[in-house]
Amino acid sequence: MKRKLTVILIALLVCAVLCSCSDGSVAEQNRRETNELVVGISQDLDESLDPHMVIAAGTKEIMFNVFEGLLKPTPEGDLEEALCQSWEVSDDRLSYTFHLREGVLFHNGEEMTADDVVYSINRCADTSDGEPLVPGFSIIDSVEKTDDHTVKITLSEPSNEFISYMTAAIIPEGYSDQATMPVGTGPFKFVSRAAQDNIVFEKFDDYWGEKARLDKITFKIIENADSIIMSLQSGSIDFCAHLTSAQTDQLGDDFYISQATMNLVQALYLNNSVEPFNNKLVRQALCYAIDKQEIIDMAFNGYGVKIGSSMYPAFTKYFDDSLTDYYTYDVEKAKELLAQAGYENGFSTTISVPSNYQPHMDTATVIVEQLARVGITATIEPVEWDSWVNDVYIGRQFESTVVGVDASNMTARALLERFVSDNDSNFINFNSPEYDKLFSEAVSCYDDEEQTEIYKQMERVLTEEAANVYIQDLADLVAIREGIDGFKSYPVYVLDFSEVGYSE
Repeated sequence: MKRKLTVILIALLVCAVLCSCSDGSVAEQNRRETNELVVGISQDLDESLDPHMVIAAGTKEIMFNVFEGLLKPTPEGDLEEALCQSWEVSDDRLSYTFHLREGVLFHNGEEMTADDVVYSINRCADTSDGEPLVPGFSIIDSVEKTDDHTVKITLSEPSNEFISYMTAAIIPEGYSDQATMPVGTGPFKFVSRAAQDNIVFEKFDDYWGEKARLDKITFKIIENADSIIMSLQSGSIDFCAHLTSAQTDQLGDDFYISQATMNLVQALYLNNSVEPFNNKLVRQALCYAIDKQEIIDMAFNGYGVKIGSSMYPAFTKYFDDSLTDYYTYDVEKAKELLAQAGYENGFSTTISVPSNYQPHMDTATVIVEQLARVGITATIEPVEWDSWVNDVYIGRQFESTVVGVDASNMTARALLERFVSDNDSNFINFNSPEYDKLFSEAVSCYDDEEQTEIYKQMERVLTEEAANVYIQDLADLVAIREGIDGFKSYPVYVLDFSEVGYSE
């Protein structure tokens, strides 16, 4: 009797698996026939989807498909015309004139005008609440419409980097529901959102440029790392970025893996205003105690690029490779510095990590083991993404955290300005008069070569002061179901689906 029951149970299990596979195959085929794609993402988007208000890189990379600026980045790392068809700069480099494309429609059917551009730029440059929404717009003196399709922006001083900030989203003047029903000009339009479940986009048929290949994209929120792989294997989702090598190793021949880097500065970020991390010797001790290569080898099967400061390799001319191994792995040196700082017996600390980011959780796991070798007892505190943003990033209530910081646009300033002592984004409370002075020099310098050298000096200050323990630019492994093509990687943190579609 027992044997019969066992056989029946096995048969039922096999049947369930086959039915699951069958259901997955049917769902995949249905999506192909309706020209839809389901993309797995590991976190919900920001509460507000207003493009000028978003915080999380995960929100920015998805909303890239909905919003456009006067210019946009290319996969090659350049800038090209988007909502403007041409632009020129005055000889004194104080005036930028943008000639707008005609016939561009917003997703609500209204035509984009020079008034919308003036409104959007002024909104991003507004300093009534302190810092402007776009840092690079602090030097804007005036924005004016010279005719229905021309906008002139005048600066208070020249800037080598100003043009990079013209990727800021242009939105319709007078539209007040951007937070919940965002309206842009991109190849996809926002349709709906179910909190903690999904976000739905559809192709914008009246897009001014090359129309999207897909008719619909559903971004499915799956915060559990194991569930992401199961969803890929079962056919529930077709695409997922930011996976680890351990995850992709579980996928079979139904997927191919696109490999690039995430263009993030992953680090053990330290709150420089709390004990013991307000002590430079302790911070330096951690830099010696943590073996970057071991993290890359153990947690990522060797995928990833070591970094030594707040700059990643895609910013080629700004990246100072000499800082990568400024601190070599040295347990005895770490113990020596801890003793000098008064912590010869080590200390206990907590590492707050956004639990939905498996790469950061894996990194923190190795760090805990490494710190134990020098007498530091570290405990990982997994936190949900919303809590991380509110408590760690905004509230600055943390001791240390493992996370990746992006540049938002293709400027070195975007990565380095956040550590100026009075910057709103300086979540680690770094305070260095030397660093602040260098930043002031950099933004008032108009010689590109000289400015680049100042930025490298700022990177060196961050490294020498051990502001954080810099680890790597993570490998970005993207799982894409066979039969889907057109995906391209960018040197900034975006996921562009405009050319993604099903193979013929």
